[in-house]
Amino acid sequence: MIVIAHLSDVHLDGGRRAAERTRAVMEYLDGLPYDVDAVLVSGDIADHAADAEYEEAAKLLRSHHPLVVCPGNHDERAAFRRGLLGEGSPSTEPVDQVLRGEGFVLAVCDSSVPGEDHGFLEESTLAWLDGVLTDTPQAIPVLVAFHHPPVPLHTPYVDEIRQFGEERLAALAERHPHLTAFLCGHAHTAAATTFAGRPVLVAPGVVSTLRLPWEPRTGSDEHVHLDEPPAVAFHVIGDDGRLTTHYRVVAARR
Repeated sequence: MIVIAHLSDVHLDGGRRAAERTRAVMEYLDGLPYDVDAVLVSGDIADHAADAEYEEAAKLLRSHHPLVVCPGNHDERAAFRRGLLGEGSPSTEPVDQVLRGEGFVLAVCDSSVPGEDHGFLEESTLAWLDGVLTDTPQAIPVLVAFHHPPVPLHTPYVDEIRQFGEERLAALAERHPHLTAFLCGHAHTAAATTFAGRPVLVAPGVVSTLRLPWEPRTGSDEHVHLDEPPAVAFHVIGDDGRLTTHYRVVAARR
């Protein structure tokens, strides 16, 4: 059995609230009675892409589990590379990473667009992903992660800034049947849908929870709930190859 823990949208801003909620999730994961195979953090690490926010993230996101972190629309590539990947002369190229575990591959793509809120996979990222999939035996499941969902979630606030140009990703997926699922964040809500014949599994937000269109607009923010607790997703690949996702509320940190 393979277990991947998935959190997203921590939005560290130097304040106590985001830091405590992030710490609660990471302490929960590190306190599990056995190791998970990977921890994925799918973007919006820093709220303002400041160096101090990435320094804070580097401390809070430490884990004894294998960890991979990708940028979101609130992140900036060079600062992300410098603060989280330890690059001395960071570039502004897409931050694409691969984690090859025992019996699975996690290919993490950079869907951020510098200076914009919507997502788009650059041609270099698609070529890189095609190479990862080609180099992976078809008996090995590949999970593809990025920040922005490639399909609408029927939430206008998020759908306006989702990942676009998704038809190119769908064409790539058609060539690689061992591409098992797409994992993403950005929406600040636990959600599941399909794209290119695969599951799209959205991690809940750590810093806040999306207010759905049919929910009442109460409180100071019309788009998100600030009083809902943080949560995490667990993606499980069983010995039979079946993928199952569980969502777990962690702690009522405000």
